Amino acid sequence: MHMSEPAQTAQRVGAPIDTQRVRRVMERSQPLRASFWSRVFSACIAIACIAVLTTGAWLTPSAEGHGTHTALGLKPCLWAVTLDKPCMTCGMTTSFAEAGEGRWVRSFLTQPMGSFLVLLTSVVFWGALVQTISGARIGTMIQPALRPRVFIVLGIMLLLAWGYKVMTW
Repeated sequence: MHMSEPAQTAQRVGAPIDTQRVRRVMERSQPLRASFWSRVFSACIAIACIAVLTTGAWLTPSAEGHGTHTALGLKPCLWAVTLDKPCMTCGMTTSFAEAGEGRWVRSFLTQPMGSFLVLLTSVVFWGALVQTISGARIGTMIQPALRPRVFIVLGIMLLLAWGYKVMTW
């Protein structure tokens, strides 16, 4: 068994070797590979992300800054039709479409949270693709970041983006 540098040093000076510590160091140094089913799941995530991104790129953005989703055969937003005010997600599809056209500033001005979600979807796509192809366990590296405070921050960002959309309606 290959010993770590601290274990070799301890052995040279005659100090007792902490075998449990050496085992933990060795376990951490082993390459982490995703299981077959983790790779299949990652492939599904990558396919879903690229489907959303290509759909956004395929759509023509609405000039009003909202309503692009109707090109997909969906009905107009009842909140906007009934109250003449935007819902929390008004402009998201349009923001994705603007980003798909390469107009990042317009994407942000249309719906700030939408442009953030375009970037997040792109990052998730590449991470899932890397895990699918190489087996690198990207998900285990991201898991510690998925804490409640992250979702609270995302919720606050959504509320702020909604407030912006209400003010620019």
